[in-house]
Amino acid sequence: MLLVGTAAAEVQLAANSASQLTRLSIEELAQVEVSSVSRRPERLSDAAAAIYVITREDIRLAGVATLAEALRLAPNLQVARTNAHGYAVSARGFNDTSANKLLVMIDGRTVYTPLHSGVFWDAQDVMLADVERIEVVSGPGGTLWGANAVNGVINILTRPAADTQGTVATLVAGNDERGAALRHGLQLGASAAVRAYARSFRFDQSERADGAAAGDAWKRSQAGFRVDGHRNASAWTLQGDVQDGEARVPGAPTRQVKGANLLARLRHEFDARSGLTVQMYWDQYSRKQPGFFSEDLDTVDIDVQHHWLSDGGHELVWGGGYRHQRDDTRGGALLAFEPARSTLTFANVFAQDTITLGERGKLTIGLKAERNSYTGTEYQPNVRLSWKASEQAMVWAAVSRALRTPSRLDRDFQVFIDLPPPYGGRLLGGPDFTSERLTAYEIGYRGQPNERLSYSVNAFVNDYDRLRSVESNGSGDFVLGNKVKGRSHGIEAWGSLQASDTWRLHAGLSLLRKKLSFEAGSTDPGSASAGANDPRYQLMLRSNWSLPRNLTLNLGLRHVDALPSPAVARYTALDASLGWVVSPSFEVSLSGFNLLDDRHAEFGAAPGRSEFGRHVLLRLTWTL
Repeated sequence: MLLVGTAAAEVQLAANSASQLTRLSIEELAQVEVSSVSRRPERLSDAAAAIYVITREDIRLAGVATLAEALRLAPNLQVARTNAHGYAVSARGFNDTSANKLLVMIDGRTVYTPLHSGVFWDAQDVMLADVERIEVVSGPGGTLWGANAVNGVINILTRPAADTQGTVATLVAGNDERGAALRHGLQLGASAAVRAYARSFRFDQSERADGAAAGDAWKRSQAGFRVDGHRNASAWTLQGDVQDGEARVPGAPTRQVKGANLLARLRHEFDARSGLTVQMYWDQYSRKQPGFFSEDLDTVDIDVQHHWLSDGGHELVWGGGYRHQRDDTRGGALLAFEPARSTLTFANVFAQDTITLGERGKLTIGLKAERNSYTGTEYQPNVRLSWKASEQAMVWAAVSRALRTPSRLDRDFQVFIDLPPPYGGRLLGGPDFTSERLTAYEIGYRGQPNERLSYSVNAFVNDYDRLRSVESNGSGDFVLGNKVKGRSHGIEAWGSLQASDTWRLHAGLSLLRKKLSFEAGSTDPGSASAGANDPRYQLMLRSNWSLPRNLTLNLGLRHVDALPSPAVARYTALDASLGWVVSPSFEVSLSGFNLLDDRHAEFGAAPGRSEFGRHVLLRLTWTL
């Protein structure tokens, strides 16, 4: 896959700077505005949540080439590659290839499938050079973002068109991948700007433990545009993308994935204290796996939000939304969805008030009421309290409720062959399957003791109930039910140190413990932990150096503990990327990944799982 280079202005800045790693100082990073915690812009240092921001510079220095690989830079995520085109991504546990407790958005567009309430990562990507930042919130966000924002929220935000002017061309080649891209941006008068891009890439097939080819090579093409404009107190955005890809599947016909989306957003500021945002998008998606299943999904979503700051110290955000999803999902010889055609609707209203308590404290109270086609109206409340000991130190605590609503798999799924032991019968969707539920308790501290050091430490206890189980229906078959409960707890910590003017270090640690059990009356003969496969801990260390002659060196070391079931051995991976700004119009980088071992597995069951070894990537970027 390809990684598009920086725009001309950015390359010029890099060429003229001997310390390009420090464009954003530790202090400036704390002032970066985020919007995922309170649904309004606020400084990162004021956000009362476990939030990590992946910046555009982080992505460029790491040399990564896909969105999923960029997410590895967040210490509060678990990212595991499953094959040449698949990933399992989660926060705070419950990771799986169809992980369903993490909400992912791209410029405000939710990118989950109602098929299993998860994300098909081979269908989601962005132009990494156009990313402004990726906000990764670990912890529930259901009050503001709704169903499936259970264990976390990933909010991917791209840059305005005015910030991506000029023409950029990129060629990428490696021992596993190759591709090309072209992007052009221009001004449309004094008050508007536009950019358009096109790119294409190919990934070679992965390998199994015995060295045999996995037969999972894939290719993908994507094109899109974004237009931004403003007039007086109003600003608007219109953007869209189209994609077409295919992937080989071992022992089966080629999988095809196609899609298109169009999003429009209007913001109007009535005055310095209040404003209105209206957003609407259409998303069409198609996945064809001959002989297995096919899914055609159309989504229309509208969202309205108003914010208001009162004289009495109240910051109120409120609004509502409606989503209409129509899908046609056809099965094959092994499985089916009944009915094949389905229409799902989600309607919600929400309000969240942040109340100023004296000079240093804030209390946030919020509630979302959301109605869906399966379970009717459900409520997701949230209470947060923060206190700033100084401008550089804040402690916060929260209690939240979040829900994972039923999917087509939970209600309408049918398997035509008997399940393997300890089950034995067929598997059917549960007609009474209800929403999975989380009650979360969190506490955190964010500090910046001096201008060179910042860190964040967060602890949580998550109580789950009504999780998915497999229950006997009394006739030899099994249906999906809600009779698993349990608790998880853990600690997440990360920090950045500006060791010198040209050397910056980043470190991260996550610890997770969980215990799941069946509720009374369950007839599930399997394991209560069957829906999650998580490491007990992860460690991350990154080092960024700015070297003479416009060179940069980035090293990334990560250690992931073993996975219990299916068992995957712990592994340590080292990545490195060397970049050189040759001139204001030409940049070259050479990146190497998984440099410590020949191959290792990250997810899945042996012996059929893929393993990943050393690979290199050469990227050439011209600004024309």
